[in-house]
Amino acid sequence: MSAVTDAVRVAPPANPVSQSIRDSLVVAKRNLIRMSRIPEMVIFGLIQPIMFVVLFSYVFGGSMNIGGTTDPQVYREFLMAGIFAQTVTFATAGAGAGIADDMHKGLIDRFRSLPMARGAVLTGRTLADLVQTALTLFVLAMVALLVGWRTHTNLGEVLGAFGLLLLTGYAFTWIGAVIGLSVRTPEAATSGGLIWLFPVTFISNAFVDSSRMTPWLRHIAEWNPFSATVQACRKLFGNPGVSPSDAWPMAHPVWASLIYSVLIIVIFRTLAVRKYRSATA
Repeated sequence: MSAVTDAVRVAPPANPVSQSIRDSLVVAKRNLIRMSRIPEMVIFGLIQPIMFVVLFSYVFGGSMNIGGTTDPQVYREFLMAGIFAQTVTFATAGAGAGIADDMHKGLIDRFRSLPMARGAVLTGRTLADLVQTALTLFVLAMVALLVGWRTHTNLGEVLGAFGLLLLTGYAFTWIGAVIGLSVRTPEAATSGGLIWLFPVTFISNAFVDSSRMTPWLRHIAEWNPFSATVQACRKLFGNPGVSPSDAWPMAHPVWASLIYSVLIIVIFRTLAVRKYRSATA
């Protein structure tokens, strides 16, 4: 009897952290393969930010007063950090729609029936969206260089700015995950993911100098997490920024952007995992 018991040994349980990482990477790979088979998802994701770059650069450039000048070149350098930040945050809608689509098709229920880490499905999805966002940022940066955008700092600071952008984009995809798990259809997730992003991105310092806003609106813009990332990128790129402000996020934009992003990830990842446990297709 003891020999039989010794022969039939139960494998020790896998390390929870390593299992979570492995499962998340498997799901991320699945989503990346899916994206590669639907290239229009990537193409349409590139068209919108490119249109914003061209339209804002040539339509508003020359009419915006930045740092006491209306020079179009100055506005282009002021603008690009805002366009970059807007692009990474708009990935929220895609993340929400993708998760809602998986819910609608019953795929989430199938994943939950497997011996997987609880947050792996959502983490894998957000990691895949992060890869797509990085690709979009790269193409957008090339377009920005063509229209006259330039950086005036060293390579480390420029890479740091893009790192902040990707962190912000990753944080916002967790908001998209909560939205995707809370609605019934991908269409509702897309609408729910965009309707609040427009005031967040436009009541900010992304496209205009927030110091020119009315006082109550200026305070909102200066404490907007989106504004902190935009201002941090301008500082790291060496591009023109907004007028000096006493608001802490504007005085310490890099730290503010990091803190905001980490808080968003912690809060909304927790909410998303809880929602994932109870959500039904």
